[in-house]
This record gives sequence, structure tokens and C-alpha cells, in this order.
Amino acid sequence: MIDITVPDPIDYLDEVAASAAGQAVKQRALHLLDLRAGHTVVDVGCGPGTDLGTLAAAVAPGGTVVGVDRDPVMVAAARARLAGEAGVRVRPGDAHALPLADDSADRARAERVLQHVDDPARALAEVRRVVRPGGRVVLAEPDWDGLLIDSDEPELSRRLTRFVATEIVRNATVGRSLARLCAGAGLVVRSVEAHTPVFRDFGTADRLLGLRRNVGRAVRAGHLDAGAEAWLEAVAARPFLATFVLFLVTAEVA
Repeated sequence: MIDITVPDPIDYLDEVAASAAGQAVKQRALHLLDLRAGHTVVDVGCGPGTDLGTLAAAVAPGGTVVGVDRDPVMVAAARARLAGEAGVRVRPGDAHALPLADDSADRARAERVLQHVDDPARALAEVRRVVRPGGRVVLAEPDWDGLLIDSDEPELSRRLTRFVATEIVRNATVGRSLARLCAGAGLVVRSVEAHTPVFRDFGTADRLLGLRRNVGRAVRAGHLDAGAEAWLEAVAARPFLATFVLFLVTAEVA
């Protein structure tokens, strides 16, 4: 029986950030942010502070980076990692009620955060509130309907994707909705990009996408039959390919 234990969240976020797919998205998002010395930038859902040091270097000298996260464990980890880093502040707070004043930031970013929040539209309204006119927002979110796994039984892959999109991730298709949600929040969308990282190593895909864990969950929930576990192991034993879709949106405050 497949182990469905959820990995340590900090270890998981660190592994995603260090992966080739994670680095590609982070570097592209950093470029799109167009950070300058002296800027104030907000990292919404900063997690264990993965990106705060890079952001701080980009706005030095004289810039400020504010990391916000609702999880006290993540806040503590970020504060420990960035202790002594000039210009970095880590604050506990919810994406729906950011602990910042109106028009107080030049830039804001959120990566793989809106897929988990209660109300993405409300969170984007908060981002709009704290970013001053002329400021820029960069958002990166997956669309889990785009999870694809090559196999000779594509219907099982479709059923696994449907389970992930309907039962595992709260806002599983928020990626495709980012441009519309930004417009609804009063942001002017400047660009929309779709990124499709390709995984040809099953072990890497399993760690980053939780393939075995989610198949196990789907079997226990009755969305897949017990043969799905053997199906996935057969997929792993052959030449492997999987992908998913992640949208990267750049928007500005008029």
C-alpha cells in the first residue's frame, strides 16, 4: 500500500524551489518584477523565506522586502533564515488582510499561494490596495487540470488529474483565471505566460507532484480502484513523461 504521508512542508518547499522547474519560474518572475534599488517589495505567502534574500539583493541599497505568511512555523523559519539580513522584515499575516498600509509597496509577488487561499479575488484586492500607483505585481499559479502523465491507460491519468483538481487543491484552476481576477481587482494586466515544465524522471516528478501520495489518496477515497497503484508503478518503470501548466501574470496599478 502506498504511503500517503504528507512531507514536511518546509522540506517540500525547499525542494520545489531548488528544482530546475522551480528555479526557472523564480528567475522569470524576478525578471518580470523589474526590481530597482530602493524599492519596497512584498512577498505574499513567503513561506520559510525562500525568496526574501534574492529580493533583498535586488532592491539594495536602500530597499525593503516584507515577507508575509499566515503560518507561524513558516514565519519563524523565515525570520531565522533571514536574521541579520538588512532591509528584510517578516510579518505574520493573512493574504486577505495584509499587514501593510495603503500604497506602501512598489512591487508585490505571490507564487503558488492563491491556489490555497479562501478567496483569491479578495487576496488580489489586498495586493492592489498595498501597491502604489505605477507599481507592479507578478503572480505564478498552476492550473491542475493541466496535469498530464503519459501511459498506455490515459483514462487513469485523467481520473488522477480530476481527483487532484477537485479533491486536493482548493483553487485548482486559478492559474487560468489570474488575468481575469487581476482585472477584477483593478489591476492592468501587462503579460500572461504559460510554463509547462517537463519531467522525464519519475522520482523527481513523484517528489514534486506527489504522484504516489495522490494515487494512494484517490484509491482510499474511491476515486480510483486498487489497480491504480500497480498502474503507477508500471508507469514509473517505463520511459516516463509528465507535465503540468503554470501561468505567470504581470500586472500593474494604474
